Amino acid sequence: MIWLSIALLSLLALAPAAIPLWRRTRQIRDERSAALALHEAQLSEIDRDLAIGLIAPAEHDIARLEIQRRILVADTAPAEAADAISPLFVWGALGLIPAAAIGLYLTNGVPSMPAMPLGPRLVAQHEQNTKNDAVLSRLRQTLAQLPATDPNLRQGYLLLGQAEASRDHYAEAADAWKHALDLSFDAEVAARAAEAITRANSHVTPEALTLFRKALDAAPKDAPWRGPVQARIAEGEHDQDNP
Repeated sequence: MIWLSIALLSLLALAPAAIPLWRRTRQIRDERSAALALHEAQLSEIDRDLAIGLIAPAEHDIARLEIQRRILVADTAPAEAADAISPLFVWGALGLIPAAAIGLYLTNGVPSMPAMPLGPRLVAQHEQNTKNDAVLSRLRQTLAQLPATDPNLRQGYLLLGQAEASRDHYAEAADAWKHALDLSFDAEVAARAAEAITRANSHVTPEALTLFRKALDAAPKDAPWRGPVQARIAEGEHDQDNP
């Protein structure tokens, strides 16, 4: 099926160049015939003008000789144009274009790969999201039942926040990371929670600004995320000064 599609697309792509080439000779012949017909009409016209007295016989003879000369020139003109490049060469070059394209495709393409329609992929993605929702729901239930002294509780909230952020559920990710911060403060986790709050609200909220400041105050001097946090703080302060 893919080869049929490639052939149809090749014909469609080459048609604008192939059609004028195919029609060129016929157009030249049409122009030659049109020139002869025009000169024949001119002969009839001067004969009619002579008959009604619009021109003198001498003028008629001169005009007739000139038109006959033009007829001879048009009749001896070649019916086909002598192209600088042979039409066979041009046709061959056009045929090489899809061949080269197919060769380029075969270097990295996989013609035998089955089609992947969008509908089944969306269904599969929906099923995967449903499974992930169920897993995260069970994780939340488990975390809610763990005592605050359980060492696995904080790690569970960190994993929950990371999972929600990977699905662009920033509000849920921020909530999970804030639970982890309540158990033990960590500058990087605070910065992640603040960024999640910012993305969930599409701006640096006062809560996010406070978390960004706490994260920056506690961050190591060589922390790679200090620069982005400073930029967020400047953005939040600007929004507060210019409501």
